[in-house]
Amino acid sequence: MNTILFMMTLSLSLSIILTALNFWLAQASPDSEKLSPYECGFDPLGSARLSFSIRFFLVAILFLLFDLEIALLLPLPWATQLQTPITTLTWASTLILLLTLGLIYEWLQGGLEWAE
Repeated sequence: MNTILFMMTLSLSLSIILTALNFWLAQASPDSEKLSPYECGFDPLGSARLSFSIRFFLVAILFLLFDLEIALLLPLPWATQLQTPITTLTWASTLILLLTLGLIYEWLQGGLEWAE
């Protein structure tokens, strides 16, 4: 208990000290060079604040969603050695079915198409 309390106190105090040092030592003096967009030494050709297409974000979120499937199914080979492997197989099949239905829905809605 004493070691845990010491480690928590040390972590908290170190975090507070480093944060305070950062605010104290940081030089917040933005000038035109720091605020301008960097384009390999050339003057900016257009506005650097143009919005991205919403399709880019949609595909990125879909990638993250379906990439999460791998993290959820990774322990499956070890989970089959449990007392009830049928339960594990049922939950894994349910997860895959749900993700497949989501993929079919996105496909039918046209969310995976780049050009209209």
